[in-house]
Amino acid sequence: MHSGPDFNDIRAASGRIAAQIHRTPVLTSELLDKIAGARLFFKCENFQKTGSFKIRGATNAVLSLPEESASRGVVTHSSGNHAAALARAAQLRGIPAWIVMPSNAPAVKRAAVEAYGGTITFCEPTLAARESTAQDLLQKTGAQMIHPYDNRNVIAGQGTAALELLNEVADLDFILAPVSGGGLLSGTAIAAKAMNPKIRVIGCEPKNADDAFRSMASGQLEPAAKSDTIADGLRATLCPLTFSILRDCVDQVVTVTEDEIGNAMRTIWERMKIVIEPSAAVAAAPALLRRIGADGGRVGIILSGGNVDLSQLPF
Repeated sequence: MHSGPDFNDIRAASGRIAAQIHRTPVLTSELLDKIAGARLFFKCENFQKTGSFKIRGATNAVLSLPEESASRGVVTHSSGNHAAALARAAQLRGIPAWIVMPSNAPAVKRAAVEAYGGTITFCEPTLAARESTAQDLLQKTGAQMIHPYDNRNVIAGQGTAALELLNEVADLDFILAPVSGGGLLSGTAIAAKAMNPKIRVIGCEPKNADDAFRSMASGQLEPAAKSDTIADGLRATLCPLTFSILRDCVDQVVTVTEDEIGNAMRTIWERMKIVIEPSAAVAAAPALLRRIGADGGRVGIILSGGNVDLSQLPF
């Protein structure tokens, strides 16, 4: 059995963070249902505070810290959405946040961290540089590391999106979420399987960043892909904790190409009149492309965020 949070942890997280986050709407589209040949229910975390689901896990982790360690502040490394979310969660609790960001992080995400009072330290855009820079900060500050996904309280917080979706929409046959480091997919899977053991949980991943797909196939943690993806939120790799949860609770990981991500993103912008980022489109694409065997079924899709650089659109 995995050593991650359980359903009770997710329910506790939901109560803990309720006052600090939005309960995001679930939207539907008859036109997209026709394209998918299924009933689609979109959990719109693009409307979430800080523009993504990440505020859930960051807030739960920060509010779960005992007073004594919280007072010394928090540290993380993140290319964007978790960075902004942790800065905001720390600001709400009145504690400092030090955020390590790669030098190539989108300007819109850097600005968000600064707006929430986070202190940014830039590093080379490699995981090794991110981790070593974060270690230096931890030693200097005595702060608490809040990893973007290798953290039980973060995973429990991310699971609250699926909890809300399944409370609102009964009898889903499938639930789809993007996978990068695996925090959202892990929390989603734990919540979904606890609420409906028969539901199929599907992780969605760019072909250009398919380490979760390869890890699930080989049964061991596979290294990051070499190529780049437009889904800038999905470049992290699984950790042992998230991988163990995925192996226990996720039915399948489906990959989509860069063109398929761009097309799904454009379709949702055009048809639903909402702004989603490429990482969110990754979760919608397999359903719109009829890749999951959902004919006539009911499909929940977690649209993970809407933080997109409007000067760099793929269409």
